[in-house]
Amino acid sequence: MENRSEAVRGALGCLVVAAGGAAGVLAWAPYGRHGIFGGFEGTSEWNVLWLGLPVMTLGGIAAGFALAALAGRKWRRALGAAAVLAALAGFGVAFDVLEGPPLACGPGC
Repeated sequence: MENRSEAVRGALGCLVVAAGGAAGVLAWAPYGRHGIFGGFEGTSEWNVLWLGLPVMTLGGIAAGFALAALAGRKWRRALGAAAVLAALAGFGVAFDVLEGPPLACGPGC
């Protein structure tokens, strides 16, 4: 029975990590739509695709991995995943990976 419970925990962990990756892509989608298809004057910001999508997807995977490790009470793995998540967040802030084109001006422009 021990092997079966380990297999179920492993499958659930993979599902949590996959859900984290999907959540990262879904969180990126609004930025990607504005960045790729242009906003103000039809300009496109391709860094949203080349940098933003991988950072958000890997961030979601790292968050899912951290949650799965916390649920399994594997503190060192959870801490490592949190460190990867912090590094990805730092990279995202440093390179402004979710910066899209300027939004359309309001009535005051």
